[in-house]
Amino acid sequence: MPQLICKDLTLGYEGQEILSGVDFSVNSGDYLCILGENGSGKTTLMKTILGLRKPMRGSIVTGEGLSRREIGYLPQQSEIQKDFPASVREIVVSGFQGQCGLRPFYNREEKRQAEKNMELMGISHLKKRCYRELSGGQQQRVLLARALCATQKMLLLDEPVAGLDPKVTEEMYQLIGSLNKEHGITVVMISHDIEAALHYATHVLHIGKKIFFGTTAQYTERLRAREGDSYGKA
Repeated sequence: MPQLICKDLTLGYEGQEILSGVDFSVNSGDYLCILGENGSGKTTLMKTILGLRKPMRGSIVTGEGLSRREIGYLPQQSEIQKDFPASVREIVVSGFQGQCGLRPFYNREEKRQAEKNMELMGISHLKKRCYRELSGGQQQRVLLARALCATQKMLLLDEPVAGLDPKVTEEMYQLIGSLNKEHGITVVMISHDIEAALHYATHVLHIGKKIFFGTTAQYTERLRAREGDSYGKA
């Protein structure tokens, strides 16, 4: 059974439908890139998968032993969040909050795992620094380390390279690709970068007036066919 199955979803809020007929599944180890225009419903879809919103219709089912509490999430950052006055270590270990239950503190294993995730993201030397003093790329590494504290199974990333310069963007893509290929973590990422999607992703979900879901190779063929049609009409 796939890790995640979304069946005939209709999404919206305040009674306003913004997206319908969404069908796709994600297997363990997949790298799914969600593409679409601004306002097409990408972030709403991600929040619905996380259980932060309810679908208007349809269903979301998890499998392979995955629960929604085990999904790591890296949302888009607001300007207020970028100015958060906490240390890197405090922010990273806070990724375990959902697993603490009634415990008012983090246990030894959680602190050890937080240290491991900071090392994995190359930010161990920053752990005592204040988060708001970091560069945009460093902040994203911190938030990715935090998301990893919530999961070893699936990451949901909402525009993780937004606002980063090309060099740092490429470094982030390589980090995410490493988590997927070398550590076996399933990745579901919202992006506007079609070129990067075709390079890194195994599958593409393109949402809009028409919805496409398939492998990256199938999406590439679809793009080529559309370009051929446009050329023929010119």
